Amino acid sequence: MTCSRRQFVTRMGALIAVSGTMGVSIAQALTINGVRYGMIHDESKCIGCTACMDACREVNNVPKGVSRLTIIQSEPIGEFPDVKYQFFRKSCQHCDHAPCVDVCPTGASFRDAATGIVDVNPDLCVGCQYCIASCPYRVRFIHPENKTADKCDFCRKTNLKEGKLPACVLSCPTSALTFGNLDDPNSEISLMLAKKPTYRYKLALGTKPKVYRVPFKYGEVTQ
Repeated sequence: MTCSRRQFVTRMGALIAVSGTMGVSIAQALTINGVRYGMIHDESKCIGCTACMDACREVNNVPKGVSRLTIIQSEPIGEFPDVKYQFFRKSCQHCDHAPCVDVCPTGASFRDAATGIVDVNPDLCVGCQYCIASCPYRVRFIHPENKTADKCDFCRKTNLKEGKLPACVLSCPTSALTFGNLDDPNSEISLMLAKKPTYRYKLALGTKPKVYRVPFKYGEVTQ
């Protein structure tokens, strides 16, 4: 398997160099049928309890040593006794213009036309790691058991398939996470975006991420 994968990567390298721009145009031409799922992480409500991480791991059978979702705690902000912390959600941004989709030589990385969710088909993935190298958010990893690329999929194959919200949303004790259809002006997420100031991480890259963040009330927002 290791040898054939190496041979595949070698052969596909030249093809990608020639057809890379074609891949971008094809990916950007995809249309979504009125549904583009997104998420809001309210940093002013997040307490860093990591219940979302535990729920994600349990529902999606994520092995130890890797994670689809990480909550990063900042350095202390302020002085004792008024010390605050910012909690930053690190996970797939489900970009409308996803570099990981553009570089994938087999079509394993794709943007689902029914939901707008960026996902991975493990049956097509050869583990070349091009998607991992191209992701500016550094949220992809090689599944230690399947040896294929993996990441957050908004629980597309688990909770969403059963008509439930993503595991992280259901487990959050402070309701810091909001999930829904960005293309529905009456959805909870759209109404919240219309009312609250938000930012998106590394927006200047043109990836058009669908994870929004209500900024932390203390200190500066790092983008």
